[in-house]
Amino acid sequence: MDGIESMGYETPTPIQEKAIPVILKGNDLIGSAQTGTGKTAAFLLPLIQKIITSQQENKTRALVIVPTRELAMQIDQQMEAFSYFTSVSSIAVYGGGDGRLFSQEKKALAEGTEMVICTPGRMIAHLNGSYVDFSRVQYLVLDEADRMLDMGFYDDIMKILKYLPPKRQNLMFAATMPENIRKLANRVLQDPVETNIALSKPAEKVLQVAYSVYESQKLPLVTSLLKDRGLTSVIVFCATKIKAKQLGRQLKQAGLLARDIHSDLEQKEREQIMLEFRNRKLNVLVATDLLSRGIDIDNIDLIINYDVPQEGEDYIHRIGRTARAASEGVAITMISEDEQYKFARIEKLLEREVTKATVPEEFGEAPAYDPTRRRGKGGRRYGGGSGPRNQTGKKYAGKKKGGKKHSGRDFRNKGTR
Repeated sequence: MDGIESMGYETPTPIQEKAIPVILKGNDLIGSAQTGTGKTAAFLLPLIQKIITSQQENKTRALVIVPTRELAMQIDQQMEAFSYFTSVSSIAVYGGGDGRLFSQEKKALAEGTEMVICTPGRMIAHLNGSYVDFSRVQYLVLDEADRMLDMGFYDDIMKILKYLPPKRQNLMFAATMPENIRKLANRVLQDPVETNIALSKPAEKVLQVAYSVYESQKLPLVTSLLKDRGLTSVIVFCATKIKAKQLGRQLKQAGLLARDIHSDLEQKEREQIMLEFRNRKLNVLVATDLLSRGIDIDNIDLIINYDVPQEGEDYIHRIGRTARAASEGVAITMISEDEQYKFARIEKLLEREVTKATVPEEFGEAPAYDPTRRRGKGGRRYGGGSGPRNQTGKKYAGKKKGGKKHSGRDFRNKGTR
């Protein structure tokens, strides 16, 4: 309770309210909840409680498997805070470090750290040795299970499970529940209780806006949106590492405190960039989908999709970085002509039309948003007339659904939000 109080927790979130009693009771659980809903505490708190209230020798008792090193580090940091006033030990086991880090992990695993938070590949590297003893593991957590399957970790997960006792409590969390997750749950979980906190939709407090633009208009428009706006925390998502590197460099040259972050960077460099971003030494982070899930960064002013993501689920996870928990947020998407059909599919998933803002005249004519027009060879569009047309659609500060005005809420002025 001291740890909970020190973290500033007062009221449980819906996923915590539903999951904690189930876990304390000993049932297996499959939980579906959007990012930013307090999912990590929903499993850490009851597991800490179960560990400190049972008399067991100092062996590994809980194993948490996650898709990325960043998420492993984040969970371990929360674990350290929650368990600060207890004797429960933990370690994050992930790749990307030097030999000294591997040795530290090896020592902790050999001595029996009570909670291990790991990525699949790194854990298998340790399991190939003879020093890992998971014979007393009582609790297994698969976090961001849908993401792990997307990243091809199914075989690795099943290999790790062979080292665990068959009798254990299993907890699985995912933002979405596609068929492959159901199949994994059937293999791993025993008569699980299912908690569904929300459909896979963006948080209601995310104000979504889109611009229909030519590809050449993206950089000047984004630069204009970011310069001299007083925004302290912005994430810009790109489709590829190459584009993230290029855009990060261009925004930096434009005078913005911007850096790009992606999997080509060394782990220490990525950690340093994240630290500077959290401490507001950097205002703009240009990222690939590496950051779209599982990274806990509070008070994001603005999310910009420089490229339309391939899948609607990726869009939801990207914009889920803003409007965390009870806060509000804004997400802007740049839609090139080639991306209009993809964005229309996203709108279908959202079951709503995202407001299309008018491109300022200073950036020239912009293409109309009309994803129904088909494209022929060389990018020529069939139907709907020829040549560029002025942007159509609602202005950003126009009417909301139901006819009410946005009473001055403007992403360009943080003070009015």
